This record gives sequence, C-alpha cells and structure tokens, in this order.
Amino acid sequence: MTEEKADYEGVISRYYGDESVKSIIQLKVETKDADVVAEKVAQLPEIEDLFLVTGDADLIAKAGFENYNALKKFIVERLSKIDGVRDTKTLMVVTTFKERGKVRSEEQKT
Repeated sequence: MTEEKADYEGVISRYYGDESVKSIIQLKVETKDADVVAEKVAQLPEIEDLFLVTGDADLIAKAGFENYNALKKFIVERLSKIDGVRDTKTLMVVTTFKERGKVRSEEQKT
C-alpha cells in the first residue's frame, strides 16, 4: 500500500470510526456471467438492494455495514473474490435525503 493510500485509509477510519456506514458499490463483471454474479452478490446479507444497469458499471448495490472496517473487509475478502467480478468502486453515503420514495426529515438524515 502506498503511503498516500495508507494516509487516506487512516483519515476515513478516523472519520467514520465505529459508526455504521451505508455504501453504494458499483461492480464491473464479466458480461457473459452477469446474471450468475448478480445472484451470488444478492445472497450476501450486507447487500440491501442490487440492480443490473447499463453504463460504466454492470451492477449497482446498496449495502450497510457495522462500521468502515467491516465495509473494507467485505470488499477485500468477500465481494472481490466472487468469480466474474472484475472491478468495484465503492461510494460511502454521507447523508441520505430520500430513500425508498420517502423524503427524510432533518433528524432522520444519515
């Protein structure tokens, strides 16, 4: 790991600490295996929603984790090891304004 990446990981870990985190994960998969990969990803308990999409990614997942370290472990040790997964890009949710069709109040925003 480069020093710059280690510094980034440290900042993220300190910022999120032990707080729960939500993430949006973009997956690039082998096109011929997209349905099989999606079925495997959908079985992971951390995955809340999963979509097959067009564009830069093949699958988009919404997932929840106990903390940042659990997210990191999930990506490195479980998700990236599924046959057919070529690449992932993880976006951590900072604030949720609307979810499942419902606008969140100021107190509900995460």
